[in-house]
Amino acid sequence: MGKKGKRDKKGKGAEKTAAKMEKKVSRRAKKEEEDLEALIAEFQSLDAKKTQVIESSCPPPSPRLNCSLCAHPERDELILFGGEYFNGQKTFLYNELYIYHIRKNSWAKLEIPNPPPRRCAHQAAVVPTAGGQLWIFGGEFASPNGEQFYHYKDLWVLHLATKTWEQIKAPGGPSGRSGHRMVACKRQLVIFGGFHESARDYIYYNDVYAFNLDSFTWSKLAPAGIGPAPRSGCQMTPTPEGNIIIYGGYSKQRVKKDVDKGTLHTDMFLLKAEGAGKEEDRWTWSRLSPSGVKPTPRSGFSVAAAPNNRCLLFGGVHDEEEEESIEGDFFNDIYFYDIGKNRWFPAQLKGPKSEKRKRRRGRQAEAEAAGEEELQLPPPQGPLEIVKEVVAEDGTIMTIKQVIPGAAEDKDRSASEEEEEEEEEEGGALGQPVEPCPRSSAMVAVKHGVLYVYGGMFEVGDRQVTLSDLHSIDLHRMDEWKVLLEMDPKTQEWLEESESDEEEDDDVEGAEGGEEEEESSEEESEDEEALRLEKERKEKRKQNCDRRESDHGHVGSWNIHPALQSAKYYMLRAQA
Repeated sequence: MGKKGKRDKKGKGAEKTAAKMEKKVSRRAKKEEEDLEALIAEFQSLDAKKTQVIESSCPPPSPRLNCSLCAHPERDELILFGGEYFNGQKTFLYNELYIYHIRKNSWAKLEIPNPPPRRCAHQAAVVPTAGGQLWIFGGEFASPNGEQFYHYKDLWVLHLATKTWEQIKAPGGPSGRSGHRMVACKRQLVIFGGFHESARDYIYYNDVYAFNLDSFTWSKLAPAGIGPAPRSGCQMTPTPEGNIIIYGGYSKQRVKKDVDKGTLHTDMFLLKAEGAGKEEDRWTWSRLSPSGVKPTPRSGFSVAAAPNNRCLLFGGVHDEEEEESIEGDFFNDIYFYDIGKNRWFPAQLKGPKSEKRKRRRGRQAEAEAAGEEELQLPPPQGPLEIVKEVVAEDGTIMTIKQVIPGAAEDKDRSASEEEEEEEEEEGGALGQPVEPCPRSSAMVAVKHGVLYVYGGMFEVGDRQVTLSDLHSIDLHRMDEWKVLLEMDPKTQEWLEESESDEEEDDDVEGAEGGEEEEESSEEESEDEEALRLEKERKEKRKQNCDRRESDHGHVGSWNIHPALQSAKYYMLRAQA
């Protein structure tokens, strides 16, 4: 058998294995999803009571992850939909719709009858048709304890001009999934990848579907060539020619019973449309080998289209697994990919050209002319680490570390020092570079060449900090970040695992003690219990990282509260 025959046989075998796994996952997930369908139906009955469109000014959205943020195709607005929030014990899902007015730097909540059910990790894309449309596909719903998941396979459109939601029911679409990617390309919505997970099994996808925006029909593409391995959370970018670029992502495989191996993908592919304009497009996969400086390996990065035929990648996290723990290295850098040149390069901030620097330089020249002694400046310093402490409402101190590259020359360093001194004189505060703190899973959008970065998350030990700040930067100037909304520490809530039951057991055991032998055995049992809890914590921590890398914020709680598993509790929490 030739090499081609072996490859074909291997490919067919992989397809059969994937099909079997999908059936297995589907069977096991069916009961979980049936349990959650009742809760989703209860939510929808509450939403059905809304009979009119209400738009009202409001405070910024509460912290949330895995929502969607899109730029309005005609107005100076950003549109935020859905998302989730995890407070350490419980998961809250949203289907709220917020509008950010760019010129006013203000938020408004838009309540529209019959919205899509609550969800997170969905995908959204805007098109300029009929005054603008926001299309949403898939995503997931999680139980309050975060242990069960319902994966959506529905397609919705928000007509922005008339402010109406419409569910599009067309057969032949993708299976239920989250962590997938969707882009508007020509007159199609193209969907790639994602994953579906039940309590015990999971499957990652690398299939491609296209939804025709004219005929409202689905088609499953069968591209020629060797494409990307199954994955979720990747970069998906359309090109002006109607092609699509895929980069990175995350997946995991079961190597043996109860042992999974995660893969952080760094490869890049081009999905090229052949014969565009004909009745049926033909698609072909090919691997790309870009030049330049590629982003360091990471997951949870954010992607947006950039000016000058480029796309950008922001932030993300790379998990370092050691024997005792898993530590996440979070990023806040920007990488550009030049589509025409097939080249990556890191973004460089130029810094603002202010009048202050000119005045400082003028004063320095006058001082030198007057014969003042020259200051002995130390040699250029290395990177500067800035530590910022944020105190949450519960008193927890969260430390945010930022590394600022060192100055290249003495004159730059002295200029920055003088700038800090002048700002101290004028405002009293130490001048520090303004930029988003390192994070993953941030929501990004570009409007008029300006990048907007909303929220995201980072971790402090086992605690997850969900952000709700808003920053912007002009991608043409690349001079400085602007803070449009700072994080409010009062919105941070984190509930640790309840140990009340264990404490009660300890009290009972202590009351029954008295003999030295019994005390010794109790000490041994306490040590064993501590080791068991530590092992469970580490396993849960690893699961958290796996789901975060797959485009999720969390796994679930360590402690289940059945009384809280109701739509009423969700509604009370959302209104709080």
